[in-house]
Amino acid sequence: MNSHEKNNNLLQPRKIPSATGKISAVSPLFAGKQHTGDHQHCCTAAEPVLDALPQGKNTGRGTITAIRIMQMDCPVEENLITGKLSAMPGVVSLQFDLMQRILTVTHRQEILDDILQAIRSLGFEPELPGKNTASSIVPPPPVRYWPLITAIVLAFAAESLSWLQFPGWLQALCALAAVLLAGIKTYKKGWIAIKNLNLNINALMSVAVTGALLLQQWPEAAMVMVLFNIAEMIEAKALDRARNAIDTLLKLAPEWMNVRQADNSWKPMQPADVPLSAIVRVKPGEKIGLDGIIVRGNSTVNQSAITGESLPVEKKTDDQVFAGTLNESGSFEYQVTSVAQNTTLAKIIRSVESARASKAPTQRFVDQFARIYTPVIFLLAFAVAILPPLFFGLPWTPWIYNALVMLVIACPCALVISTPVTLVSSLTAAARMGILIKGGVYLEQGKKLQWLALDKTGTLTQGKPEVTDVITPGMLTPEQAQAIAGSLSAYSDHPVSEAVTRHSEGVTPLTVNDFTSVTGQGITGIINNEEYWLGNRRLLQARGVELLDTEERYIALEKQGKTLVFLGHRTGLLAVFALADTVKLTSKQAIDELHQLGVKTLLLSGDNPFAVSEIARQVGIDQAKAQQLPDDKLRAIEEYSRRGVTGMAGDGINDTPALARADIGFAMGIAGTDTAIETADVALMDDDLRKIPMFVRLSRKNSQILTQNISLSLAIKLVFLVMTLFGAGTLWMAVFADVGASLLVVANGLRILRYSTNA
Repeated sequence: MNSHEKNNNLLQPRKIPSATGKISAVSPLFAGKQHTGDHQHCCTAAEPVLDALPQGKNTGRGTITAIRIMQMDCPVEENLITGKLSAMPGVVSLQFDLMQRILTVTHRQEILDDILQAIRSLGFEPELPGKNTASSIVPPPPVRYWPLITAIVLAFAAESLSWLQFPGWLQALCALAAVLLAGIKTYKKGWIAIKNLNLNINALMSVAVTGALLLQQWPEAAMVMVLFNIAEMIEAKALDRARNAIDTLLKLAPEWMNVRQADNSWKPMQPADVPLSAIVRVKPGEKIGLDGIIVRGNSTVNQSAITGESLPVEKKTDDQVFAGTLNESGSFEYQVTSVAQNTTLAKIIRSVESARASKAPTQRFVDQFARIYTPVIFLLAFAVAILPPLFFGLPWTPWIYNALVMLVIACPCALVISTPVTLVSSLTAAARMGILIKGGVYLEQGKKLQWLALDKTGTLTQGKPEVTDVITPGMLTPEQAQAIAGSLSAYSDHPVSEAVTRHSEGVTPLTVNDFTSVTGQGITGIINNEEYWLGNRRLLQARGVELLDTEERYIALEKQGKTLVFLGHRTGLLAVFALADTVKLTSKQAIDELHQLGVKTLLLSGDNPFAVSEIARQVGIDQAKAQQLPDDKLRAIEEYSRRGVTGMAGDGINDTPALARADIGFAMGIAGTDTAIETADVALMDDDLRKIPMFVRLSRKNSQILTQNISLSLAIKLVFLVMTLFGAGTLWMAVFADVGASLLVVANGLRILRYSTNA
């Protein structure tokens, strides 16, 4: 199986719920043109390509329908929809992807129309696959800023009139006009929320501003509504940046490709229109649009966007190229091996979006906390409004005002939005580094990693043996031995034979007759009318060649973890070739970095004890276990998992039980088998083990920012809550406490996009 076939199966979600994975797998189809709709947060439009969403798929629990709701992008809308749909008979489950504005409903087939009508009753417009086409979608109207600008002027006028002590009716006129111009949509949404018994920010803000107007706090009511709308608009832009962080990956693919036609002419085509097996020409400086195999020419290609490699890679005939990479120096032609939706780049995007659609433990905790927080603060506000006047004879007006301030503070938006923004940024940053993470839960577990078990062949080592020593007892020179052995081995595709052939490059090959492969022993052939044998001890011993006189020398080589290949002739032993699977240059550095992070390492290999202990010594592994069958590796992972969070890194089918059992499974994205890649939780796109310490550092940074965001959100709320209880809080301060905190946590979460894991 070649690397292309392996990459075609990259990163299929294993532990993510199927419905979530289905939604995320198609969400790149929606990444399209930018526009601003009439919703305060709606800044990114869906392209009219909805047919790929999971529509009508029956899971046994019900029918899955994915619905795009462009007005849904924060917990305000999620809670409103949940309250409306969860009580409907026939609705089995709801799953939200706020970053992509997708709601997936599992339901009885016959109630789909009722579900859509219920969503419309909340003021949203649902979109279904097959219901929207390029001709049916009407471009959104241009954004009108003049109502908000006019409202700002009127709000400042009301403030000025109050300060200059103008008549109250004039202040009221300016304030009411400002509230209507800036807040009519807020009132509409607030009324819908109140009708559905949902205390979202629109409902709370509507009540607070209305209360301020009734208390004749004209300038403050106007300024609060204006500030709320300004802050919402700024927050929408910030959230849009987080939502579109993945767009940097989408933009990697070129818009046009130069494709050879049947008459051998060249025609520009969009990647989506290029068929399999088409021949594409790439010039210096051009981006590669689809995965393929080079058929003519050579060049250097910058693959950093896909594999995270910092240096360009030399490419020649029969080498693979990836969509989204940049051709640097030469010109070449390649044959397309993946259509647009199946390229490695497309799979990376699907993997990131699938991961960000699944909720990590911290996010689930925050969501549960938010469900309790808002009702508690609302009840506290109600108590503040009535208890002091009723039981202590205090005036009603200031305490009702304090209660209105608390209503604004009761919105948990900053707290809830703090986790998904940070997780999306972390997952996107990881993808840019060539680390594909299949879920936020694995990203969060990375900071707790205590043990990492590693396979040897293909993970720590190159996965192919190389000749390290050549011993000739004296009958032949090393060059003569290489010529004979290389000529014989050229007829075999066994990895050992290929190693001998590579070592003999540059030596003139000899003619071989009567070539024979002896199963389990080696190969034979006739050169210049003389028969030669190349293989293990059993092959030569079966032909009467005695090896006892140099046995100690061979044992010494085997203790170094090397495999011995003997070249024999009727006259006796001619040469001994010692082979070893060489360690990757990056393996020792990766192990050293893991040790610096406090992660202990364990080598699990099916190889002989000599080879395993030697590799462990070379790279600095803490513990090593040899002759490990798949079940043995599984039991080892189970044992070490009881000591703490344990990871497993491997590339073969024999590693899959351990990969599945490990808390975090790491697969080699290029050398790994399909089964290993599909089973693992994290794929390393360039098979570089240094990506694992990078993953651990990123996980710890992600945890640090999550802690900062949650602490910041709660601290700001607490400070303004205490200020309000002591009568020092105002409505406009509460708006800054709510939306300002949201802006801070979003900005802080986005910082991780620029984070360097080498720091």
